[in-house]
Amino acid sequence: MSEGPTAGDRPSGGPGLPPEPPAVAESVFGDALPLARQYVARLATDGVTRGLIGPREVSRLWERHVLNSAAVAEAVPSGARVVDVGSGAGLPGIPLGLARPDLTLTLVEPMARRVEFLEEAVAELGDAVSSWRVVRGRAEDRSVISAVGPVDVVTARAVAPLPRLVAWCRGLLRPGAQLVALVGSRALEELPQLLPELRAAGMRDIEPRAVGASLGDAATTVVVMTRGDR
Repeated sequence: MSEGPTAGDRPSGGPGLPPEPPAVAESVFGDALPLARQYVARLATDGVTRGLIGPREVSRLWERHVLNSAAVAEAVPSGARVVDVGSGAGLPGIPLGLARPDLTLTLVEPMARRVEFLEEAVAELGDAVSSWRVVRGRAEDRSVISAVGPVDVVTARAVAPLPRLVAWCRGLLRPGAQLVALVGSRALEELPQLLPELRAAGMRDIEPRAVGASLGDAATTVVVMTRGDR
C-alpha cells in the first residue's frame, strides 16, 4: 500500500482532510455530487476514527472506493430494488444510490457500530435519499428477508467467496433477481472452477463484466449472475 500524499497535494487529502473529487466524478454523480462529497468527508473523518476505513485509504477514497462502487451502476437495471449486503461503510450501496437516484436502496449490515455509521450517513444526506433504508442483520436472517421485501438486485463488495455469498443471499434472491458482486482478481481467476457449484445452487448466466471503463483507476470488474427458477 502506498504512503499518503504530501501536505501540499490538496487533491489527495489526508486523515480528517477529505480529498477533492476528480473531474470525472461530476459526470458520475451529476446533481448529487455535493452529496457524494459529503459522504466522502464522513468516510475521511468518522469512517477512519470508527475503524471502517484505514487512514492510508483517505487519499484514494474517490478512485478506490466511491467511484469504484458507483461503477456498479452499469450492471444494475433501471428502477431496480437494490439491497446492499454486508454494506459496512456503505460500499458499494451509497455511491451506487447517489449515482442512480432511480434505484430503491436498502443497506443491510449485521455489526452495530457499522449500522450506526450507516444510519448517520443516510440521515446526513437528507431528503434526497429519504426512501433509503438501513436494516441490521445478516442477509440470511428471516427477519432481514422479511424487512427487505422483494429485491431485483443484490450487491456486495468483498463480503465472502461467491458460493458462500450465494448461500447467504438465497432468501433475498427471488427467481430472476440478480447478484452483482464486486470481486478481486483472485476471485475472477477462480470463477471457472466455481461455475458448477454456483449453477448447482440455482444461479445461471454467470459472467464477469468490466464496468467503469471511463473512470480510469476506478474501473473494476463485477460478477453478475441470475437466480434461476429452481
